[in-house]
Amino acid sequence: MKLDANFNYLQDMYNDKYYPTFLVDKVKAQILEVVRFLESGSHSNEAIQDELDKMTIAINDLQEEFDEHDSEIETVARDSIGTTVEAILQAFKVDIDSETAIRERDW
Repeated sequence: MKLDANFNYLQDMYNDKYYPTFLVDKVKAQILEVVRFLESGSHSNEAIQDELDKMTIAINDLQEEFDEHDSEIETVARDSIGTTVEAILQAFKVDIDSETAIRERDW
């Protein structure tokens, strides 16, 4: 299965100038890694969660770069990331709660 080409990633972050577009692109790139993994075939929830954990840790690592550009991963960003991940999990019929999916977050 492929995710709809018109899928809206991180819409609230892209619509808010508080978040530099190039940094939102970096967050999206991490999410795309999970999408590619999901598109590559059938996986156990444990394997999917491992990929989600890697994604979340990589997003955690972007926080300093956001800070350097007078931005931060805060409520709007957290909600935008969570909503995007939740929509992807629903699209692929993955039974992982969105809070669990991003459990490694420190934002």
